[in-house]
Amino acid sequence: MMDAVVQLSFVVQAELARVAAEFDLSVVQARLLGILRDRRPGMLELARHLGLDKSSMTGLVTRAERRGLVRREPSPHDGRAVLVTLTPEGRALTTRCAAAIATSVATLASRLSPQERAVFSDLTSKLLPPAAGPDATATAPLVR
Repeated sequence: MMDAVVQLSFVVQAELARVAAEFDLSVVQARLLGILRDRRPGMLELARHLGLDKSSMTGLVTRAERRGLVRREPSPHDGRAVLVTLTPEGRALTTRCAAAIATSVATLASRLSPQERAVFSDLTSKLLPPAAGPDATATAPLVR
């Protein structure tokens, strides 16, 4: 089982990298956009969820900001904090990228019958960390 899970993760990561590259994104940039689809997290929260240090997170957001994909906003609750949100251009790119990833995953899963896909989805959901609390969507994938 371990070999199968690891090999599948390699296949999925390769597809994510391929699709992200089609949109001139790195995998971490695609993950950033995926997180920002339905929330406005702070820089520290983003860094924690992406596994980046503060300077790497700042660089990632700065590059996305230069491309017009995200913008920084002051937090209404903490004058020292900065929230990150998608711009309209970033939202449009995220939608296109998510659709391409969905197509890629659907192609991969097409080898399974509808019943097998349902079982696979149920089983893999059990392996994922539980989603609970206010940070539950912060680790949301680009495609649901």
